Amino acid sequence: MTDIASTLRRAIAHGGDGSSDFDLNPTIKLPAGRKLRPAGVLVPIDLTGPVPQVILTKRSSRLKHHPGQIAFPGGKVDDGDADATAAALREAREEIGLPEHVVEVLGDLPTHETVSSFVVTPVIGLIHARFDERPEAGEVEEVFRVPLSHALDQSRYSVQSRRWQGQMRHYYTAPFGPYYIWGATARILRGLVSRMAQ
Repeated sequence: MTDIASTLRRAIAHGGDGSSDFDLNPTIKLPAGRKLRPAGVLVPIDLTGPVPQVILTKRSSRLKHHPGQIAFPGGKVDDGDADATAAALREAREEIGLPEHVVEVLGDLPTHETVSSFVVTPVIGLIHARFDERPEAGEVEEVFRVPLSHALDQSRYSVQSRRWQGQMRHYYTAPFGPYYIWGATARILRGLVSRMAQ
């Protein structure tokens, strides 16, 4: 477990440029002066089982932003949040019942801009104790886990595309069983893979 923490800390220390839902789509022109809302997501790595696992959620199909998609626990930074890390921890508690005191925050990855005009700070956190999962009704349809070895396997990622606002939009995918991990979630994980390979 110490090796995992050390490797993740080195990956975080690499820093570098942020990513975007558009970085595989250089022909898409983003409007100048667009307003981006700050958000934080927790990348929770559960160390309590036989193998390390990343905790993910399937969002409710009734949500306004990214309905039905696979996502990290998280959301926009509220006025009462000190920063994106505080927002990520608060949202993880609200969305999946994860108490802050069982999370060891290792640090942040570079930000990611989404098609829904959020600038997201991914916060890497190690989970050292079991907790009572409570998916937030109306927001989280399911909580599930993906082995960290799967999430960090570069060969699991591929670039696919679909039509978006009249243009073909390319994005990363990393499917796991019945779960179609794609878009911002896959892009953030793919960025972590790249940093861990450096």
